[in-house]
Amino acid sequence: MDEQTLLKKLRWRCRRGMRELDQLFERYLDREWGTAPTEEREVFLFLLDCEDDKLWRWFMGYEQCPHAHAVPLMEKIRALPA
Repeated sequence: MDEQTLLKKLRWRCRRGMRELDQLFERYLDREWGTAPTEEREVFLFLLDCEDDKLWRWFMGYEQCPHAHAVPLMEKIRALPA
């Protein structure tokens, strides 16, 4: 699959049930995805497969993410300027 098609599919998957999550994921996709290493891309895809309510609690700090491999990327996404 070419990069443009992949980006379109990912942009669709970034649309969540909450506007705040949409913004976090789209910000990463727009600013970081293109230069992200394969391992980081895999973690991003993992996050896209997680349930919205869990993602919300993890990103907002209400709960600790039980997936240690995802925490550094979540912190990176959270730190991206609006």
